[in-house]
Amino acid sequence: MLDFLSRAYERSVIDSPKIVCAVLALITLLLGSQIPNTKFDASSDSLVLEGDKDLEYSRQVAAAYGSEEFLLVTYAPVEDLYADEQLAHLTELRNKLLAVETVASVSSILDVPLLYSPKISLTDIASNLTTLSTPGVDKELARAEFANSPIYKNLLTNNDASVTALQMNLERDVRYFELLNERESLRKLKREQRLSAQQLQRLTSVERLFRDHVLKVAERQQRTVALVRDILVDYKDGAEMFLGGVPMIAVDMVAFVKNDLVVFGTGIMIFIVVLMALIFREFRWVFLPLLGCSITASVTLGYFALIDWRLTVISSNFVAILLIINLSVLIHLVVRYRELAASDSQASQRELVTRMVKLMIKPCVFTTLTTLVAFASLVVSGIRPVIDFGWMMTVGVTLSLIISFVLLPSVLMLLPRSQLTKTSGGESYTVYFAQLVDRRGGLVLFCAFILAGLSIVGITKLKVENRFIDYFDESTEIYQGMVTIDQELGGTIPLDILIDVDPQELAALTAIGDGFEDDFGADDFEGGFDNSDEFNDDFDSAGFDEFAGSSFEGDGFEDGATSDEPVNVWFTRSGMQRIVGLHNYLDALPETGKVLSLATLYEVLEDILDGGVDDIQLAIARNSLPVAVSDVLIRPYLNEESNQIRVSLRVMETSRSLNRAQLLEKIRYDIVHELGFKEEQVNLSGMLVLYNNMLQSLYRSQILTLGAVFVAIMIMFFVLFRSIPLAAIAITPNLLAAAIILGGMGLAGIPLDIMTITIAAICIGIGVDDTIHYIHRFKAEFAENRNYTETMYKCHSSIGRAMYYTSLIIIMGFCILTLSNFTPSIIFGLLTGAAMFAALMGALLLLPKLLILAKPFGPEAK
Repeated sequence: MLDFLSRAYERSVIDSPKIVCAVLALITLLLGSQIPNTKFDASSDSLVLEGDKDLEYSRQVAAAYGSEEFLLVTYAPVEDLYADEQLAHLTELRNKLLAVETVASVSSILDVPLLYSPKISLTDIASNLTTLSTPGVDKELARAEFANSPIYKNLLTNNDASVTALQMNLERDVRYFELLNERESLRKLKREQRLSAQQLQRLTSVERLFRDHVLKVAERQQRTVALVRDILVDYKDGAEMFLGGVPMIAVDMVAFVKNDLVVFGTGIMIFIVVLMALIFREFRWVFLPLLGCSITASVTLGYFALIDWRLTVISSNFVAILLIINLSVLIHLVVRYRELAASDSQASQRELVTRMVKLMIKPCVFTTLTTLVAFASLVVSGIRPVIDFGWMMTVGVTLSLIISFVLLPSVLMLLPRSQLTKTSGGESYTVYFAQLVDRRGGLVLFCAFILAGLSIVGITKLKVENRFIDYFDESTEIYQGMVTIDQELGGTIPLDILIDVDPQELAALTAIGDGFEDDFGADDFEGGFDNSDEFNDDFDSAGFDEFAGSSFEGDGFEDGATSDEPVNVWFTRSGMQRIVGLHNYLDALPETGKVLSLATLYEVLEDILDGGVDDIQLAIARNSLPVAVSDVLIRPYLNEESNQIRVSLRVMETSRSLNRAQLLEKIRYDIVHELGFKEEQVNLSGMLVLYNNMLQSLYRSQILTLGAVFVAIMIMFFVLFRSIPLAAIAITPNLLAAAIILGGMGLAGIPLDIMTITIAAICIGIGVDDTIHYIHRFKAEFAENRNYTETMYKCHSSIGRAMYYTSLIIIMGFCILTLSNFTPSIIFGLLTGAAMFAALMGALLLLPKLLILAKPFGPEAK
């Protein structure tokens, strides 16, 4: 079988180089033409754990409480915020933002109802509400209200009114949620194995429709963000402004991805040219690796564009990594060809090319397989961008191997034989490593032992806690906007505490409520207040739901609930006091910023009524508040249908002491054991929960990833070398290199994240390439001289040189990632470069020493 494949390869590639080059050129042109169609995905799904049950629950919460997407402008005026000229400036800006096509409303200090400027009575709410835009309003009272009101404090402005915010509530994309809900319903049926053939076909169709619609959403978001930024430019003379919000972050992330593709691709290509020129000093050995890498990148990117496989913030690095891996294979082939040409001046070009392929195909296939195993292992992470990155690299590495063994031999057959001598390469630096092993072998083992011990200590200190804000450079608008919101406007990362009703308590209150209605009835309160449309226009565009989902939007002042509404356990004095206790507990936590709940309504009522609030007054507030006010104080925090309450808070993302897992665990424990709620009543939701779930899965998936990689590579080593001791020797340097990097991260306090989780797998997958090449050559050379030390010197001066060159390319190539705006990419590049250096030192120092000590190929000749 192998002979048949070998003859077929020689006939189709080596003997037909012109046809092969023509076919490759045609394929490259066809697939390369698809590259402009490459799509990018920076949706929120790319930052959460796939299949997370909390994700489904958070979507239910968002639907129940009416949370919508928004953009946020932080506005720090040069002059006093409440000066007439500044308010006119702010009004003009608000009106222009409101004119943007996809913006449904704009919320600001200009629009929200004032309850303390001056303080109004409960009976005046429906007819005497004012806003800051109302003529004659007392601005000093408004200033005090925005600074001290339980509703607006740290929400609309900071304490000294030096910063305010305008929230652009975006139009609800009904089609998006229709497709999302249908997709999730069908996926749930599929997981439960209750999906019919027709439903399976529908699921495929819905997934395609959803992916296409996501692109439309992304394009619309990009246009909206661009329009808003154009508007802000005209107003930056009078204020310092930053744009924030999830849509803006998604748009900028896509821009980062596109920029990284250009920077990394260009940087790698320039790097290839310079390094090849320095190493080989001959045009053909610069041109051929450059050509091979260009074709591989074009074919792979074009293929992904053709099948609509979209890039993410993680997989954007795949181009740089793929080029580095491809270049490594090409250099091994080039170095081997040059060795053969220098050692046999009489061999023809066909003989040299054929021998190069036969000698290199086996180690290159096995190095590629180990690399594939490493990248394929990333699919267990459960994080969609990491999974996509793993599969993309699997496809790309496979294509790079095929292209390398098709392109290089066929092009060489079209070129004249290279005229080289045994001294053409000059003295190899790698001989010095052989001398170190020979003369200081004990020191090598001692250093390896010390590094292993330190690595174990460091690994025990690994953590996953990090700050999302640190993903971005301090010069980016994302970073600056998040800092302003976090420090001046009550925090950035949302967390919702949902408390379900206790069925026993509800049943008891229902029995009491039936008797109460017989005597009084909720209808007695209807019509007690004059409802008016006077302020409809003011509140149609009002709202401020910054990270919490609350809204000041309303269609006018209408009558509230009637006696047909179900009994609510929370709209009693005792129920409100329990909510107040929960609210105050959360507000006192050092990690939390702004907290909003029904306790806010209770505090406002106490202020308005100048005293205690009883059950009857709560019933009046529930049933008779105008919709505009109810949408501010009740609807975002109470689900009438399920009798569930919601406490919305924001967590300080800039806090360096924040530990999400510990905070969530503490909140849940204290609510149950200190505040007296039942465990089954308490639910936590929001981006903080989803992001924490993703982070916590990183550590588990890292263990699974490393375990799978080591088991698979050990099996492959055994198949390749047919020796368990030799397989153990081969994997030891790579195991140590991975441990050094992970241990170094632990000692340096660098957390695992969506980028660094891939480092260990990549380190092992690429690092074992050197091990395979070295042992494969060592075995062949030892068979000739039967002397381990002499064989080591010969391997270091031959295959060791190729290992040195390829590792240098990989190390320097990964350092190019430091040009990214995405901080995890920078850390990823530096750590992976360090991992490759550790793997190279292991292959050139520790590996040969272990081979000399263990003598796995038998005794030396006498």
